[in-house]
Amino acid sequence: MSHVFVGDESFSKVCISYQDTVYVISLQLSFRQLHSPTSGIQAIGKGLSEGSFRNSHLSMASIPQISAAARRLQGKVALITGGASGIGESTARLFSRHGAKVVIADIQDNLGQSVCKELSSPTSASFVHCDVTSEKDVENAINVAVAKYGKLDIMFNNAGIVGESKPNILDNDKTEFEKILNVNVVGAFLGTKHAARVMIPAGNGSIITTASVCSTVGGVASHAYTSSKHAVVGLARNAAVELGKYGIRVNCVSPYLVVTPLAKDFFKLDDDGASGVYSNLKGKVLNPEDVAEAALYLASEESKYVSGHNLLIDGGFTIVNPAFGIF
Repeated sequence: MSHVFVGDESFSKVCISYQDTVYVISLQLSFRQLHSPTSGIQAIGKGLSEGSFRNSHLSMASIPQISAAARRLQGKVALITGGASGIGESTARLFSRHGAKVVIADIQDNLGQSVCKELSSPTSASFVHCDVTSEKDVENAINVAVAKYGKLDIMFNNAGIVGESKPNILDNDKTEFEKILNVNVVGAFLGTKHAARVMIPAGNGSIITTASVCSTVGGVASHAYTSSKHAVVGLARNAAVELGKYGIRVNCVSPYLVVTPLAKDFFKLDDDGASGVYSNLKGKVLNPEDVAEAALYLASEESKYVSGHNLLIDGGFTIVNPAFGIF
């Protein structure tokens, strides 16, 4: 129990482990309760059973416990573009829990700074403004990571945009097409290039890019988005061949529909509608945390011999032809 005295009262934080979950409880105990184990425990138990403390303040946050030995990225440094929200945010949180120092690079300054503050320690997370279409911004973001933490072990090229859904190619505008490729493809290229710049001398590193099931099938999204996701897989495979001699692994994660507010709006889905778009794996819905787990695998030593791979996270979507089948 840690505490700080205020007059004759003490504001305290108590950590309780129950069924593999750590609960952090902020409460206000009297001096007598604080220094009397029996009365203090009784006060905590009574407050927990009632859900509140009389004349006190209670807030509870459930934090999954990961032991030091189980942290898969302990001592690693990761930079995540598009890390302020969605898949990037979930990955930043997961990487941090697994012991990595995380640099979030995004154009959403307020969101990015907020996520950093919520991570485990102020010294283990940083935010840098970064427009991935600007080589100066990307170069600076990687320089910030190295200057602050001494190295870069993991580069996650996650920033991307979808654009409007225009199935008819005649309705597609060149400017919009170029904008999507600029963010999705050029952004991944610049991230890969400048990550390699600092990883080559180190002789080690993992570069990951968020692609999509659109990288393997057609007809799922717009022409621009589908083209961009095919392109980043090609980039990753080419970079894997070149950078392998330096001990650097390069891979992609390709999720299907991830349930986010953006996806629900784009596909016009209600809260119960997301499960209906899965053609093969019923009863399961893909969440940002699931993609983060895949990125964690590719970032960790568990995938030390995996390079040039496009990891599909699609519940079997891309292996099914709904127009024909015997099952």
